[in-house]
Amino acid sequence: MHGRPGTDFPGLGAGLAILRDGRLLLYRRARPPEAGHWNIVGGKIDHMEPAADACRREAREETGLAIGSMTFLTISEQIFEDEGHHWFSVIYRTEDIFGEARVTEPEKLPEFGWFPLDALPGPLSRFAADAVRALGTG
Repeated sequence: MHGRPGTDFPGLGAGLAILRDGRLLLYRRARPPEAGHWNIVGGKIDHMEPAADACRREAREETGLAIGSMTFLTISEQIFEDEGHHWFSVIYRTEDIFGEARVTEPEKLPEFGWFPLDALPGPLSRFAADAVRALGTG
């Protein structure tokens, strides 16, 4: 299949709800889909890459964190008709993290924060909202 995942055909992604001391790590997106929204860590799964490995890679690339054990959380399918995006994401959760989060890709994710689950910033991305619901807090 030729083209770009998510825009020329449905994209397959992996997301990770990273929790520390009851707080969820969120990054503000600078690019579509949902530019300006707060999102969990994640991105495209590469060909022949297991979803859990994609979560670890994306976490390292986007946050600088190393990830230990993870558990499956939920699946989220989102169609953004106005932006021409269609994504299907496998979402995991973890509290097994090493290091300190930081901005590593300012052109894509210019800011982040650790937010209490009962005081999340807005607007929240659809993927993050699905993760929060699956965590039992939304």
